[in-house]
Amino acid sequence: MIHRGLIGLLAGLALAAASTCAFAGGPDCTRPFTLALHDHGLLYSQDTNAGIDKDFADELARRSGCEIRVSLMSRARIWKVIESGALDFSLSGITNEERDRYASFAWYFSDRFYLLVRKDAGIRQLSDFEHNDNFQLGVIRSFRYGQSANELVDTLAAANRVSQAGGLDPLYQALMRGSIQGMIIEPFDYPALDEKRIRDITTIVEFNDPATPHGLIMSKKALSPEERDKWRALVEEMRADGTVRRIFRKYFKPELADSMVDFTLPR
Repeated sequence: MIHRGLIGLLAGLALAAASTCAFAGGPDCTRPFTLALHDHGLLYSQDTNAGIDKDFADELARRSGCEIRVSLMSRARIWKVIESGALDFSLSGITNEERDRYASFAWYFSDRFYLLVRKDAGIRQLSDFEHNDNFQLGVIRSFRYGQSANELVDTLAAANRVSQAGGLDPLYQALMRGSIQGMIIEPFDYPALDEKRIRDITTIVEFNDPATPHGLIMSKKALSPEERDKWRALVEEMRADGTVRRIFRKYFKPELADSMVDFTLPR
């Protein structure tokens, strides 16, 4: 009886240890975590419940062994809830000085931004947009971009020439109507450009910015520095073993996928 009781006790301890973390040195899984996705092209589509960030979130849960409760929020709300500590994680986030105060990041891809403009607006370079008072720019609420794109947005916003929307679809509709003459896009938005009606009336102007890192967003209020380091190590492991590359190649041609996942980590 004593022998059986000891075995049962050891089994219970082993189960408790397994629930604490999926592997030695891994994240502490003693509580469920929360992660919010936002509806944005190939990153995540609410209509199909699929996308790069959905695959990434699933892999985070599998590797960590932790329970991760996934929800859908607007990007603007995500940043507010991350700051409050009521949300642990989100994905594909870009940092800036303000966000660095309340969030940490684990980078897993990098990409460039482009200005999608109506052909009939006659815009050939960024200065054409900035210096014509009739041109209106559309952006997703709370989004930030690369340096040149941010400068353009801030300059136009100061002149009341920026229209904000909650997602891509309203911006595409406004562009089709001519309510706005341009919007900022990423490679995730390219499938929409394949629709003939959009492709026929638009052209792309490039920003001369380096690629911008995107990553797992971690709330500083919700997660200790030690735990954030553990999640960052897990993301780095996913990069090192090719998992991130496989996820991106599921949605992009190999050349584009590789250009997004092969980057040097910010210092």
